[in-house]
Amino acid sequence: MTHEYFMNEALRLAGIALKEGEFPVGCVIVFENKIIVSGSRKGTIAGTVNETDHAEIIALRNLSDTGINNDIDRSRMTLYSTMEPCLMCFGAILLSGIGTIVYAFEDVMGGGTKIDLKTLSPLYRNRKLSVIPGVLRSKSLEIFKAYFSNPSNFYWRGSLLADYTLAQKD
Repeated sequence: MTHEYFMNEALRLAGIALKEGEFPVGCVIVFENKIIVSGSRKGTIAGTVNETDHAEIIALRNLSDTGINNDIDRSRMTLYSTMEPCLMCFGAILLSGIGTIVYAFEDVMGGGTKIDLKTLSPLYRNRKLSVIPGVLRSKSLEIFKAYFSNPSNFYWRGSLLADYTLAQKD
C-alpha cells in the first residue's frame, strides 16, 4: 500500500463532505497498512458552524472509541488528511502519539505542521512526528476549488485560504 492509496480514501471522504455541503476535508488513520478509523469535516453548513468537528479530531475520537488505541503502538500509525492539519488538530495529533502525518493540500491560513516543536513546552516538543506534505495535492486542490467556487458554500468564503486556493493552477 502507498501514501497515494490511503490519500485516495481520504479524498473519497472529502468528496462526500463536498456533496453534503461541508468543508471538504477527509481523514483516515492507518496502522499496518489497514485503515482503522476515518473522519470528515462537520459543522460548516449554515446554522451548524463550529470549529471543533474537524476531520482529524473526528478520526481521533473514532480511534478512542475503537478500544484498540491502548493495545497498539500509535507511533506506527499514519494519519492522512486532504488538508494540512490546523494548529488545534496538530496539537491533538501530537498528544495522540501518532507517528506520521501525510497531507495533500497546504493550509496557508491555519496550517500547524510547520511549527517549530522546539519552541513549545515539553509535552509537545518531546513528541516524535514525521510530516509528509503534498501527496495527491492536485486532486485535493480540485475538491477545494469546487467548494470555494460554489456560491452556496459560505465557510471561509473570501478568506486568505479561499483566495489562495482559487488562484492555484492545477
